[in-house]
Amino acid sequence: MARQMLDGILYLPRKPWFWAFAASALAFAATLALTEGRGGGELLSAALTFASFSAIVGIGQMFVITLGPGNVDLSIPATMTLAGTLALKFMDGASGLVLPGLGIALAVGLGAGCFNYLLIRLLRIPPIIATLSASFLYQSLAIWWNRGLRIKPPEVLAEFTTGSVAGVPNLTGIGVLIAIVGWIVLERSIAGRWLSAFGQNTRAARLSGVPVETVRAVTYISCAVLAAFTGYLLASFSGGAALNMGAEYLLISIAVVVIGGSSIAGGNSNVPGIWGGALLMFLVVSMLNSYGLGAGVRLIMTGTIIIAIVAAASGKGRAV
Repeated sequence: MARQMLDGILYLPRKPWFWAFAASALAFAATLALTEGRGGGELLSAALTFASFSAIVGIGQMFVITLGPGNVDLSIPATMTLAGTLALKFMDGASGLVLPGLGIALAVGLGAGCFNYLLIRLLRIPPIIATLSASFLYQSLAIWWNRGLRIKPPEVLAEFTTGSVAGVPNLTGIGVLIAIVGWIVLERSIAGRWLSAFGQNTRAARLSGVPVETVRAVTYISCAVLAAFTGYLLASFSGGAALNMGAEYLLISIAVVVIGGSSIAGGNSNVPGIWGGALLMFLVVSMLNSYGLGAGVRLIMTGTIIIAIVAAASGKGRAV
């Protein structure tokens, strides 16, 4: 038994997600070292909360990237903004409209995902161009609907998104649940095998009977729905929908996928690593801010750390 446990521990560095979590732990320890251990609980709670947003959109982006080279959804920030704006404007602070508001947000994601896919499929536009072009449309709709107003979320929804159970933020529970569902779909379902086959060799997947266009459509729709859901939660958490609230999640959604150990070439994804990457992105910024480094230095060091993590994970293979 002891031998098996030791072998298991020694095998951990070969897991692509290990390095993201290890780097997150080091960043957390380095930040606490500056404060001599004070505020550790608050830092951990903040990391779990803000990493939840990155993890949810990251899982959606991961599925799209799994489709293979050239597949990426650049409309995530605009979809988040549009969904949050429409949902909060509809609810207008009424607690009884929380669930219908959620339905509107998810409907926005469904519509955006379908539109993205149709641009790619019917007009033969490359995914990067299609989703980038669509994002301008979604952002314009959000601006037209928002009209500069910042409508507050219903009190019960604000309390839920900022609350916790037994010290664990509610948003973290939602993010972990979505990650578990994503892992089951990817690793334990036919749909997950179809998705991986699509990313590894689309022509071979089509010849083997995989409904490639259905897989691609569902993947882009799922990504947009998760982005819309995140926009709904983020707007409720931050006290209202802002027109730039999704801007930072464009690069973050891609970074957490790469840092977490998924192959940017597609066909090989890693759900646990998404959470490791999400925690690392927040903790690195917190660590560098704590040490009082300038914005330029923070960007350079953040990029260097990300490159080091990706290089370490790549050097240990892509075992899952």
